[in-house]
Amino acid sequence: MEVRPAGPEALIVDLDGLGAVAAVGAALRGALDRGELPGVVDVVPAARTVLVTAPGDRGALAAVRVLLQGVDTTAAPARDEAGSVELPVVYDGEDLELVARDAGWSTDEVVTAHTGAELTVAFGGFAPGFAYLTGLPEALQQPRLDTPRPRIPAGSVGVAGEFGGVYPRTSPGGWRLIGRLTDDAPTLFDPDRDPPALLVPGTTVRFRDAG
Repeated sequence: MEVRPAGPEALIVDLDGLGAVAAVGAALRGALDRGELPGVVDVVPAARTVLVTAPGDRGALAAVRVLLQGVDTTAAPARDEAGSVELPVVYDGEDLELVARDAGWSTDEVVTAHTGAELTVAFGGFAPGFAYLTGLPEALQQPRLDTPRPRIPAGSVGVAGEFGGVYPRTSPGGWRLIGRLTDDAPTLFDPDRDPPALLVPGTTVRFRDAG
């Protein structure tokens, strides 16, 4: 673990991988929930880092440094109380057959594996409401497309590397698409909601075959 300033009002914690990010993020969010880090306003995990912001309160950043000294980054964190979400999917994605071929499975087996996995939001990024989900079966951990698509419809469900995800709005992207959310699925990002993103770090996500 390396802790370094990110300007005068934030720290960035460099870590070895997603397990360490989960441990540090859970420790910091737990301390925030217990009121132990007054002045800290945000904890933002990523693939290999955690950003901690405390505008105008350098004492809070000093307290963060002290807390981090006691975090075991090799220990599995306790499950966050971030809730769970079920997302209904129609499995008709453009890359479903490609994913099945590379997995050595039938398309039905891909659907069974994807709906049977309990995924966890590791962090958000790329676009508002886009969550990077961990816990995919190994056979579904497949490379991105060689050439990204210029337009992927909102609600598209895909896989890329070790992550699963859902595109919250229409955008370019290079993930392998296996399905799409149904029209009555929960809204992934609503700026008028608190929090705006449905899928926040620690949330458990399951997909349901609605086809």
